[in-house]
This record gives sequence, C-alpha cells and structure tokens, in this order.
Amino acid sequence: MAALALLAPAAAQPRGEAAPRAAVEAAPRAVSPRGPLEPDERALIELFRKASPSVVHITSIAVQRDLFSRNVQQVPHGTGTGFLWDDRGHVVTNFHVIQGASGARVTLADQSSFDAQLVGVFEDRDLAVLRIDAPRERLPPLAVGTSRDLQVGQRVLAIGNPFGLDQTLTTGIVSALNREIESPNGRTIRGVVQTDAAINPGNSGGPLLDSAGRLIGVNTAIASPSGTSAGIGFAIPVDEVNRIVPRLIRDGRFVRPTLAITAGPPSLQRALGLPRGVAVIGLGVNGPAMRAGLQPFRRGSQRGEIIAGDVITAVDGDPVNDFDDLLTHLEQRQPGQTVTLTLWRGGQTRRQAVQLGSSD
Repeated sequence: MAALALLAPAAAQPRGEAAPRAAVEAAPRAVSPRGPLEPDERALIELFRKASPSVVHITSIAVQRDLFSRNVQQVPHGTGTGFLWDDRGHVVTNFHVIQGASGARVTLADQSSFDAQLVGVFEDRDLAVLRIDAPRERLPPLAVGTSRDLQVGQRVLAIGNPFGLDQTLTTGIVSALNREIESPNGRTIRGVVQTDAAINPGNSGGPLLDSAGRLIGVNTAIASPSGTSAGIGFAIPVDEVNRIVPRLIRDGRFVRPTLAITAGPPSLQRALGLPRGVAVIGLGVNGPAMRAGLQPFRRGSQRGEIIAGDVITAVDGDPVNDFDDLLTHLEQRQPGQTVTLTLWRGGQTRRQAVQLGSSD
C-alpha cells in the first residue's frame, strides 16, 4: 500500500494555501532575452553555412570472406573526411584514409551517398583524389586560397567528421609554419601548417580554412600520445595540394620530373668527407644527367681507387641537403623544364643546365 501511495497523484491543496515547495521548484525558469549575436559569431555561422556543403564523409571499404562459406561481403574499413574539389565530382582526401581499402563510399552533407572511384594518389604527400557520379548542383567546391602568405596567429577553422560525427566545426589559430611530418611511405612533407584547432581521428582529409572560408590546408595528422587532440594538429599546405591534385586528375598519378641518376648513401658522403648534397653514383643511359655531362663517383680500373664524381648541392640556387630534398625540389617542376644544378666535384663548383625528363 505504501508503494501505491507513492505513485498516486498529489491531493489538491485547499484554496488559499501555498503550493508545495517541490511544485514551485519544478516550474521552468523564465527565459532571459539573449540579444543579438556578436559579429564574430555571425561570421563563423555564415562561414560554416557556406563551407559545410563542400565537406564530405568518406567510408573506406574492405572485402571480407565468410569463414564458413564462400560468401564475400563488403565491410567498413575506416572513416575520414574529404572535400569537393570541383563540380565534376572530384573529392580530395588523405591517402591514408583509403590506404588498404578495396573501395570507398562518399556521403555528402545532405546525407546522399555515392560509390567512389579512385582517380589517383600521391603517397609522398599523403593525398588522394576520388570521384563520384552526382548531380552538379549537389557538388559545390570549396574556394581555394594560398598558404604562402599565412601568418602565425591568424584564425583558422577545421570542418570534419571526428570519430564519425558528421559536420563538426572547430576553430583555432595558425600555431606555427614550415613544420615537417612523415608521409605514409616515409618521405618528408615540408612546409606543413601547425594549428591548435581540435583535430581528431576522422578529421583526416578534411579542409583547414581561413577566416574568409578559403581552403588553406588539408588536415592530416595530430601529435598526441593518446591519439586524440592535444592542441597540435598538422595540415598539408594548400599550395602543395593545388600543385598535385590537378596532375592527379589529369594523369591519374603524379608524374615526377627526373634527372635519371642513382644517389649514393649518406654513409658514402661521410666516408669521403663530401659536402652536403646528393652524391651521384650512377647515370641512366641517355638520361637528362648523362646528356648534360654529369659524372658519377666510380672506382678506377687499375688500383680500385675512388674517382671523384659530382655532388648536387643546389637546384636553381635552392640548397639540396639530401636525396629527399632533391626529390622535393624536382616535384615542384614539370618534365621538360630546364633547371640549373650547382655541382661540386673535387673541390670545384660549377653550374650546369639540365632539361628534366619524366619518371615514365
């Protein structure tokens, strides 16, 4: 009976008596008027409204075979973020978002979903381009900015899908410039933008925007022992993206200009006391370097002594520290373009014009 009494409605109070204390406290509080939003709040809201339709959710897919049958099914492999590059359905993301997957599915901001085709990847810069077949009116591309004039302290915004949560906006500043991170294949990515905007797993491949809503980088990594945001995120600068993505769309891969040389290991340079640069130990037959007259380090036929060859120390006046550095300089050029190499041989320095070949 005591339990039934607890569930019964409270008895009505006689007229003129005060309402019980519990009933007064349960009444909703009066809502205070807020007033207009601050100008910077309105600007962020408008920026997100304009940019978010260009940001997509990417689900990478793996093929799985049933253990007890011959059935093969597709299962989610991982998730990440991407953004619309143009109104033809090209989507840019990180290579590591789709690495190891057999397929991918792209979900637009309106929740419509499309199977994606792989257009091309450039693992050295952790970039990939997908393509979906969707109506053009659903494909608003992001405005593209520049990263060469970024300044530490300017505001940035990131839109992505952290932990699979769609359309998440975080804000911060440019914390530092010209950082270096490692690509999935071990190459060094230089000129990276560091930001304190919260970036977590699932943000990879999403856009980093400036306060005008322009793309200034592709969010790609975080520095965190726990694997979650610790206030240090990194983005591939948009100038690199804008140089690589059109070539992936055009050629399906990144065709690197080449000198057709074989580079010596750092241990050779240390052993011979050579200057910092790239020691040439081999030349491709009739390749650009051979036609330009470069000479490799080699052993003499009589006594087996080492005959001095060329060390590439600069490209168009920009210093070259190692082979990775040389590749970075060459990737900024096009096959057929002529560059001027600074060469060191036996204590003498000279400059030599070389027409770049193609890595094909």
